[in-house]
Amino acid sequence: MNEHRVKRDPEGTRRRILDAASDQFTKFGLAGARVDAIAAAAETNERMIYYYFESKEGLYVAVLEAMYAEFAAREASLDLASLQPAEAIRELARSIWKYMQENPQWLCRINNENLHEGRYLERSSQLRETIFPVIDLLRATLERGIATGEFRRGIDPLDFYVTLVGMGYHVVSNRFTIKAFTGRNYGEHRLQQAISDMHVDMLLRYLRPTSPSLA
Repeated sequence: MNEHRVKRDPEGTRRRILDAASDQFTKFGLAGARVDAIAAAAETNERMIYYYFESKEGLYVAVLEAMYAEFAAREASLDLASLQPAEAIRELARSIWKYMQENPQWLCRINNENLHEGRYLERSSQLRETIFPVIDLLRATLERGIATGEFRRGIDPLDFYVTLVGMGYHVVSNRFTIKAFTGRNYGEHRLQQAISDMHVDMLLRYLRPTSPSLA
């Protein structure tokens, strides 16, 4: 039955495998995830997993690629060109941070890959290409801000993007230890909103041209 389904819908089978694997890798990491459990959840067999992805490690890399591609495509699709530069930065930041807040499993997979020192991501031949449209979008926004006099020159788009992402990542990824250490739960919506407002203000202040009187 499963083999007939594969012949009729290979892309559907591949998608089910990726979805099931995403869940397994999120819960158990690469080492703890089991191929037989992934196959059962995907309603297929282990042979199909090896057919499409060659190995558990290959499947793990494919899950990471799909995860980053979905994230980058979502941000690249934002209509920032219709917004004023400062508002465009605000929209990009809030979109990224909201995604992290609503998808903590995304951060679990990133944290797991950091335990592997990124060596599985380095196997990907297409991963870095997914980030280029987002960086180009940010670069265009910064250039518009420079042209209007709202932003200063000399901002590296990639450095700024990494900083922006890091702000939201830290608060969400470390929310449990932050709560234990400080007693403040940044998983609460009102606190997420408050710290996001502060982060946006910090980013926009950094982008502003330096006043000659303060130079």
